[in-house]
Amino acid sequence: MPNPQPALPTSNLTQEALHLSVNDWFEYPVKVHPHHTDYGGVVWHGTYLTWMEEARVEALRSLGIEYSEIVNMGCELLVVDLSMRYHRGVRMGEEILIRTRLVDMQGVRINWVYELKSLDRATLYVKANVTLVAVDRENGKIMRRLPPAVKSILTKRPS
Repeated sequence: MPNPQPALPTSNLTQEALHLSVNDWFEYPVKVHPHHTDYGGVVWHGTYLTWMEEARVEALRSLGIEYSEIVNMGCELLVVDLSMRYHRGVRMGEEILIRTRLVDMQGVRINWVYELKSLDRATLYVKANVTLVAVDRENGKIMRRLPPAVKSILTKRPS
C-alpha cells in the first residue's frame, strides 16, 4: 500500500519523498535559496538549525504525532544541548538531505542525531547532535515524565 506524501508548509522541498527508511533515518530534502546564504553564497550557519528543526518536526509527524498535539498536551520539547560539526559548506542552488533519527531517550531527555548530505548521500556537509527536554508549558519546569501518548509514539519502532 503506498504511503501518501504529507503536505508541507514550505516551498523548500524537492520532489524526493519524505520517509522513515529501513534504518530509522528520516530524510528531509531542501534546496538552498539565496535567503539561506551569506554574501558569499554559502549557507549561513543558523539556516542549518532551522532545517534540522523542520526535519525533526516532520520526523515526529511521520511517526504519528504532530508537534501541535504535543503542545496541546501542555508539553514543549526544548533544546538543551546542541553540537554541530561542519565538514563542508553548502552553496546556493544545491539540494541536500537533512537526515535525522532519534537515537536515545533517558526519561524526558530525547537525543537526536543529524547528517546533512548530498542527495546521493556521498558528500557529508554537517553532523549534529541535539538533546531535547520535555518542559511543562504552564510552569516552565522540566517534566518528570513524557506525556504517555508522546512516549508511546517515540518508543515504538517500525516493524
